[in-house]
Amino acid sequence: MIDQSAGQWFLSPEERGNPGTDIDRMGDVDGSWVEGNLVRPLIHGATYFRRLYEELCALRPGDHVYFTDWRGDSDEKLLPEGPSVGTVLADLARSGIEVRGLLWRSHSDHLQFNARENQRLGTKLNRAGAEVLLDQRVRRMASHHQKLFVIRHKGRRELDVAFVGGIDLSHQRRDDREHRGDPQQAPMDSRYGDQTPWHDAALELRGPVVGDLFRTFVERWDDGHPLDRRTPYRMIVQRLARMPRHPKSLTEEFPDPPPAGPHAVQVLRTYAYKRPGYPFAPEGERSIARAYGKAFGNARKLIYLEDQYLWSELIAQDIEDALERSPELRVIIVVPRYPANDGALSGPPAHFGQLRAVRMLRRTAPGRVAIYNLENTAGAPIYVHSKICIVDDIWFTCGSDNFNRRSWTCDSELTCAVLDATPDDRHSVADGTRRLARDLRLEVWSEHLGLPREELAGLDLEAGFELWRLTAASLEAWCAGGRKGPRPPGHVRPHEPGHLTRLQALWAEPLYRLIYDPDGRPRRMRRRREF
Repeated sequence: MIDQSAGQWFLSPEERGNPGTDIDRMGDVDGSWVEGNLVRPLIHGATYFRRLYEELCALRPGDHVYFTDWRGDSDEKLLPEGPSVGTVLADLARSGIEVRGLLWRSHSDHLQFNARENQRLGTKLNRAGAEVLLDQRVRRMASHHQKLFVIRHKGRRELDVAFVGGIDLSHQRRDDREHRGDPQQAPMDSRYGDQTPWHDAALELRGPVVGDLFRTFVERWDDGHPLDRRTPYRMIVQRLARMPRHPKSLTEEFPDPPPAGPHAVQVLRTYAYKRPGYPFAPEGERSIARAYGKAFGNARKLIYLEDQYLWSELIAQDIEDALERSPELRVIIVVPRYPANDGALSGPPAHFGQLRAVRMLRRTAPGRVAIYNLENTAGAPIYVHSKICIVDDIWFTCGSDNFNRRSWTCDSELTCAVLDATPDDRHSVADGTRRLARDLRLEVWSEHLGLPREELAGLDLEAGFELWRLTAASLEAWCAGGRKGPRPPGHVRPHEPGHLTRLQALWAEPLYRLIYDPDGRPRRMRRRREF
């Protein structure tokens, strides 16, 4: 069982602020999270795809697969030699396994989105007997960004497993620790090369939390509103793709799996405030934002964050408050060197949001905030797509949300917060340290810093902060000196947001606020600057 500190870190049902959901056990003092789980972090798309493939291959007729995704490419290979995502799921559907999926309907490919790819995957699976639908039940300017797999075994619920994280079923995600990139490339800024190095993460979860994740899927599936907005163009597209406007009823319910391990997990989501509202979130849900606010309020030593964006002063506010509250607190943030689309029109709005957030944090605690990007040993920048946050080696999250206003208020997001019941008494650790959170930090630090875990394990968090600074400075000096002599260890370089001219800032700000990073909160919450 988890100790009494769980309530200090996790949200109560009242703090979640969404009485419309079925995932909270109302009336139970610990009703907003579930204990007895086994959580395994999966770093890199290649690791995740292999584990997903292994679990799918073990299914029998009568078993069930449920998934959601932002982008899915039917031909994306799960292993270097194949098979592809579309082939595996279609074969399952033909073999008597129920396959249900919700893909974001997406904007046009002409706007560098995924409409064609998602439609192609859905059509292939539906022809094989699955039911995979294009879902546009979102606020205007928003997307369904959740990445979820729930695998349920008929009569063998102890084998049930779920996967949650930032990794889509799409091109470019299948990279590994060497960061040479996925041979199946998607459109990216040219500075990432023809085969973009990609850093990402997901969680494999077993135990009762699989039930909460299944209910998250069911809530979206059973939403009675039409899947798409009715326009002549969308009517034609839906008809050609054989996509109905309403899902069929799910065939059966499942009891939660039995306990599997020592980890407590809280399922966190974002759903925008919209009209008509979600039946399961009539006023929206912003539990991801609220969970970060509560956890940062507990932070005393270190916030470690990997994120795709780091946009918005609103999002940086909780970190700024934590820095002002705790004089010993340090913050390490890892982001991509360049936006995915850094064109003359697309780049400035992205830089605008990050510039505001970075300046705010550095102004608050100039010696205690460090921001880095990554490059592989060949000198190519690594695109950071992972969404990991670790606080004091105690509480951590991994999911689909980014540190921007869109993810915390507007898009549909899904993240798991984890608290290990196992204290970590190895090496030099602070009081309250939990084994799984620390193991996750050491795993990603070992990769980024180019050092063995054993060497990092003996450092306290303050010394670790300094090691990042020295590692980045050494690699930066080597690059500035023409990359001569042996390359220093690690992938870490100091990060500076892109520069904007005054003219660019004038037009980038409204684009950033209205399109790139919209606000999905009710107006009363915007006025109060609360979630």
